[in-house]
Amino acid sequence: MGESFDVVIIGSGLGGLLCGGILGKNGYKVAVLEKNPQIGGCLQSYTRDGGLFDTGVHYIGGLEKGQTLYKIFSYLGLMERIRIKRFDTEGFDVIKFGDSGKEYIYAQTYEKFIDTLAQSFPDEREGIENYCRSVKQLCDRFPLYNLRNGDFMDKMDMLDMNAREMINSFVKDPLLQNVLAGNNCLYAGSGEKSPFYIHALILNSYIESVWRCEGGGSQIATALADVIAETGGKVIRRAEVTRIIINEGFATKVLTKDKREFAGKQFISDIHPAATIALTQSDVFRKAYVKRITNLENTISVFILNVVFRDASFPRINKNVYYYSKAENIWSGTDYKMEDWPENFALFVTDGKDGFAHSASVMCYMNYSEFEPWADTNNTVYQPGERGPGYNELKEEKALKIFKLVENQYPGFRAAVESYHTLSPLTYRDYTGTPNGSLYGIQRDCNEPLKTFVPARTKIPNLLFTGQNLNLHGVMGVAVSSIITCGELLGIDYLLEKIRND
Repeated sequence: MGESFDVVIIGSGLGGLLCGGILGKNGYKVAVLEKNPQIGGCLQSYTRDGGLFDTGVHYIGGLEKGQTLYKIFSYLGLMERIRIKRFDTEGFDVIKFGDSGKEYIYAQTYEKFIDTLAQSFPDEREGIENYCRSVKQLCDRFPLYNLRNGDFMDKMDMLDMNAREMINSFVKDPLLQNVLAGNNCLYAGSGEKSPFYIHALILNSYIESVWRCEGGGSQIATALADVIAETGGKVIRRAEVTRIIINEGFATKVLTKDKREFAGKQFISDIHPAATIALTQSDVFRKAYVKRITNLENTISVFILNVVFRDASFPRINKNVYYYSKAENIWSGTDYKMEDWPENFALFVTDGKDGFAHSASVMCYMNYSEFEPWADTNNTVYQPGERGPGYNELKEEKALKIFKLVENQYPGFRAAVESYHTLSPLTYRDYTGTPNGSLYGIQRDCNEPLKTFVPARTKIPNLLFTGQNLNLHGVMGVAVSSIITCGELLGIDYLLEKIRND
């Protein structure tokens, strides 16, 4: 006989841990099962050669007192457990194109955001104001992102708005249109598919306030695990779920790879919906539904170059940098040609001493197919370098190409690096548990919004979904998805009231 819990949660990404914390705080005995030795999914951070690197969470929006994410974190007691530092309010993102050397700045607060961009585009001030007004109005129409109850699906008039078309409708200058779309790699922007609401909800949270986790994003996972333990629950590592047992239409327990059993009254899956359905081995789900979920397109993966700088060698950049070789290709970065890679990059720099940087991460889109020859290997089992012949050589080839592109924008970058290492789409897949190393889960499509909508409830009454595949990815999006999932058990009005007022 295995252990029994009120709620068994599969996966310890942010969604699974938040659900565990919320339900534990409300009297449920919770078990969170994680297949890897380290919890957190995209929250994971690690040290290498003295540098601290985040896997996915490089900055967070909405943590100013009174803002949505602040209230959610405060409800769980996280704000006093994590160390955060606010970005400079004068600018948090830099958008750069080609070799012009010109930088376009995103500033915090809507007033500063408008004023800063209007300095570069004085004739477009009215258009920038209208754009910001539309972003705020759209965000206000998604009540759960403002901790109010409301149906996500009654926003159909907004779900099919195309981000590129909407942004371009507010301003005439093609360069400004591209600037306003400049950090679209936060959602793997596609000119044909990306919905405007995704763009607006993400941008709004950052304009409100932007923060970095001092000490890495993994401290959020650690803090949530502590909350779960303090409420009588468990976070269990190295517990890979291989099957969800279904009896008379209800989930009764899960089995792990090492043959342990965990029984529960309710079950929540923080892994991909398609992977969850496969674990049930059940005919409860209709074939048409299974086919739809299984065939959903996932967002592209990533190749990451992590570097540690020599002391006092590379100036500190107190903003995130989004660079594009050609401004006109800003919406087509995910459709790159292998021979042209990389054309774009995102650069995240960590603070050092006396105005210098200590380390940095350079991220470039990459298709999983480029590393598919080694897909059967797993970096949580194999030691680094043991994936097979050619793997390390290909990673080194990619790293040198990234160095060349970044060096073109920041001369002296390569010489300032003391050590470096890389993460391929396979690395990202193995350590975050996302299908094919997908950056942000399911690719939202404004042309077929219902097709990519995944509700928390499933055909199995006591099995729920949570995480980035529900409504929106990112810390804010997953936090809201966790509220939706927990609201199915606690009552959404009750939960929102508690979060607003506790």
